Amino acid sequence: MTKILIPILFALGTALFWGCYGPTIGNAQAPKEDGVPLWSPFKPYVFIGIAYLVIGIVGGLIMMKVKGDSFSFTEKHWPAAQWGFLAGCLGAFGALCLTSAMMYSRGNALLVMPIVFGGAVTVTALVSLYRLNNQGSFALWIGIALTVQGVVITALSTPHGHASSPGKGHGESGHVETHSEPEQTETGGSDTVEAPAEITTEGEAPESDTSDKD
Repeated sequence: MTKILIPILFALGTALFWGCYGPTIGNAQAPKEDGVPLWSPFKPYVFIGIAYLVIGIVGGLIMMKVKGDSFSFTEKHWPAAQWGFLAGCLGAFGALCLTSAMMYSRGNALLVMPIVFGGAVTVTALVSLYRLNNQGSFALWIGIALTVQGVVITALSTPHGHASSPGKGHGESGHVETHSEPEQTETGGSDTVEAPAEITTEGEAPESDTSDKD
């Protein structure tokens, strides 16, 4: 049981960190002055690389020491270094694509992240089929189709909140309109007195006063 639980826990940790990755990048969107962004979206991307560098190298060396590994990367260790570098390039290009997606979607992580995760699962399955020269089972293709469908449904159905405009009510029933009409005096002169504003909810007409005046 433990052999299965530990990988699942680390996988859930990856999903947690990467799930927060998109919204965090969204917070790095540059404010605008005179309609021009103060910085490009690739300025925070540089610091993503620095974080990878620091955590990847320092963390990797520490864990190698904990595991009693050698610090040699030559001879028979060289293939591991090559594959590790290739994996790092794929991760970096993925981060670059994610940064670009967040830029063009204006920080809309609710749209981008379901595509990222659902697409990653599908690509992993297809790469495995290619490596094993396997056509896959019917259940696998059904799962891939459901994954794609789930990505679309999740991306389209996730609530996209927008801040309310100042001075406006929330929802249709809360929208308030004021109507004021000038009322002339009995003498019919040019001086007018404004009647108090009638407050009505949207979609309702103000009640008219049908009583006769003396």
